Amino acid sequence: MTTEITAQELEEARKIWGDALIAISKAFEEGGIDAAREVADGAQDAAYAYNLGPVLFKPTLASGEQTFRPTREGALAYFVGHSEEYPLDSGFGIKGWRTVVSETSASFIQGDVAMWMGWVTFTDRDGNVTKVDKSWGYKKDEAGTLRIVLHHSSLPYQPE
Repeated sequence: MTTEITAQELEEARKIWGDALIAISKAFEEGGIDAAREVADGAQDAAYAYNLGPVLFKPTLASGEQTFRPTREGALAYFVGHSEEYPLDSGFGIKGWRTVVSETSASFIQGDVAMWMGWVTFTDRDGNVTKVDKSWGYKKDEAGTLRIVLHHSSLPYQPE
């Protein structure tokens, strides 16, 4: 097992993340919030490093005291909503996403740590498009699985 992260692994990790978001949306449409929560739980466990400690997660549509989500519970609330602890979360993952495409600006890889920055474009079932600025930081765990340790997302700056 190699601990060196490759550019191919970064690309695969972004695709896995996007496919999981689409799966959460479809699960919600077909089976409601419980189905969406189950898919989101599995996706979080597969992709994020909450098993290693806090994840530096700043979701796109989060604000105030709950802007940052270093806990698994906070991230789950962001993706599926329906949480009394996070009442402002509408569930980013249940918005009917059908495609998720990433466009790389730059990446940095050093051993078992990598950073990626670029745009991610989401298209929903009605053809509406949302494009966000995104940065991900990754670390390989002891099993050699690439895990998200940093996830920062924001809407692009709109100058006046």
